Amino acid sequence: MHFITPRRTARAAAVALAVTLPCVTLTAPADATGRQPAGAVRVHDRLVDVPVRGGTATVDTATLRVTARTDAGATVELSAPAAGSPGRPGRVTATADGARWTYGDTGLTVTARAEQGRLLVSVRSTGTADRTLNWPVTGADPAASALQLPRGEGLSIPVADPFWNSPGAGLAGSATAVESGLTLPLWGYSTGRTGVSYLVPTDIGTTLNFTSEKGKLRTTAAHAFSRGEGTTDYTVAFSLTDGSPVAPALDYRAWLQEHGQLGSLKRKIEAVPANKKLLGAFHAYVWSGARTAEGVRKLRALGADRMWLGYDAGPNPMDAAAVAAAKKAGYLVGPYDSFANGQPADTADTPTSAWPDKVYPDFCVQDADKKPVPGFHDRGCYMSTTAFEKAEPTRHYLADRARQMTANGADSYFLDVDAAGELFRDHNAAHPQTKAQDRAGRLARMKRLADGNKLALGSESAGAWSNQVLSFNHGSGTPVHDGLWKAQRDKQKWGGYAPEKAPDVFFKPAELPADVAKAMYDPTYRVPLYETALHDSLVNVERWELSYDKLPKQKTDRALLAMLYNTPLNFVISGDSLDKQGPELAALQKYFSPLHRAAGTEPMTGFRTLTEDRTVQSTSFGDGTLTVTANFGTKAYQGLPGGCVDAKLKGDKEARRLCPADVNR
Repeated sequence: MHFITPRRTARAAAVALAVTLPCVTLTAPADATGRQPAGAVRVHDRLVDVPVRGGTATVDTATLRVTARTDAGATVELSAPAAGSPGRPGRVTATADGARWTYGDTGLTVTARAEQGRLLVSVRSTGTADRTLNWPVTGADPAASALQLPRGEGLSIPVADPFWNSPGAGLAGSATAVESGLTLPLWGYSTGRTGVSYLVPTDIGTTLNFTSEKGKLRTTAAHAFSRGEGTTDYTVAFSLTDGSPVAPALDYRAWLQEHGQLGSLKRKIEAVPANKKLLGAFHAYVWSGARTAEGVRKLRALGADRMWLGYDAGPNPMDAAAVAAAKKAGYLVGPYDSFANGQPADTADTPTSAWPDKVYPDFCVQDADKKPVPGFHDRGCYMSTTAFEKAEPTRHYLADRARQMTANGADSYFLDVDAAGELFRDHNAAHPQTKAQDRAGRLARMKRLADGNKLALGSESAGAWSNQVLSFNHGSGTPVHDGLWKAQRDKQKWGGYAPEKAPDVFFKPAELPADVAKAMYDPTYRVPLYETALHDSLVNVERWELSYDKLPKQKTDRALLAMLYNTPLNFVISGDSLDKQGPELAALQKYFSPLHRAAGTEPMTGFRTLTEDRTVQSTSFGDGTLTVTANFGTKAYQGLPGGCVDAKLKGDKEARRLCPADVNR
């Protein structure tokens, strides 16, 4: 398991060109009454009008400025002019469903059309030279009030919030790769009673840049067109929304459904029955005595009726007796593994990095200089997905590894980093790959691993693109601030990898710096974007190294968020810690279990903030299956005390209440 930090890029200045185009309507002819059919795309002067759900969007072909006129008569800016000229536009021509024009001097061809109520703008680079388009430029509309950002589970940030415009928040002046730094390929803005959703299905090669201008957050997407990288196509889908902070995620969920890309946990349970044990389960990595049959039975005796138990790939994994005890208890159990790293077999610092034959170094990813790309923390090298895929039909390296790792009877598997989104172009002539090919290969092998072995499969910080093959993920529930990595490097405060039976890095309580804690866990900024899009597709959990007991100051808020979002808490357990933390774990899991069993396969159908300060929030799942209200404040709200949560399943006469701070006091 390892960490990925975003790269930073620069932003160009804005330049605008102006041309005049004749007025023309690009649709089927009018009917006998002379009325234009619904969905007409109209060109007048240099502007292209596209009908969208809720109004009409207008693209200025000279600058790529995009505005919209809503049905209510309001004007919304969807994008300011491109930051840097896109080129001089040629004549607009008709397409079957929209308009096309070319910027001849830059080799960019643009199409604009309506699709499922969205404005879909696609840009293709036909030139031979690599170039970058800084567009759309978003958040400049004076009415913009909040930025929705799928960092981890999700954030909704008031654009004028002093903290988020300050250096301490670590956002303004930064950039993040959409395919790896965001859990969903989107962002959004609320603008009064309306909002805008920006969806980028061509996420590879796209970066989102953040700036603070006059005390307000703005964002600019930058797409790098490259033939070698396979990123010559760029698409942005714009939608008018109702301004809800989760509207961009609802739009993305609809997109996934329309394109057959939305997974279903119900179907995954049908295909792999072990997945059913995820419902109601908390997650925990186990150490020393907790990974024995006796330790498992002790945990079950405390009252925890569903758990996912994972263990590292060290010399003392869970044995067959411990696995059998876990399965008898109703638990899922599985190893941690990684296909991403290779090291010399005789000196590898983990069994997961040791491979047979000449897999290392032959399968190493090579950079443009044909040098191996160093692995995480410069350990060995990153391994080529394509190299494994080419070899697998005859050599079965991955199938053999999985068979070895599950020989103890494990019915789950955690495959590190495969779904995290850090993708690699490989310049090795024996197995070249683009990032898109790397992603496709990972999806193929994850699907084989899960379906072929009937395993409940998880991965780290799963991007939405993996939602059809995974059943759970560890990490996408955490909106990571870059300061977390710095905090973890302080071994004195955070802890290191000793003692062996319960390493301090996992078990030693730690305190996050104030800015980091605010950016990651202040509930007034948190919104369930990931759950709105994917709650019924896979189970989302926080990062593996941030167990529930690791951050004592955030325990209450993290428990409330978990119950509000209907997502599990994660733990680490050793033989010695079970007596101390076991009763609390069991009490929290007892509250969570029936809620998640009922609603874990249902979509999140509602999210609201009930107070002006956003400290009281509510969610709903399915068609009334579950409703939850959490009070993150200090004052009672309609009888719900601060620091407590009420949940009601369909048929409940009274709410089920949990006050996490009072558990086992």
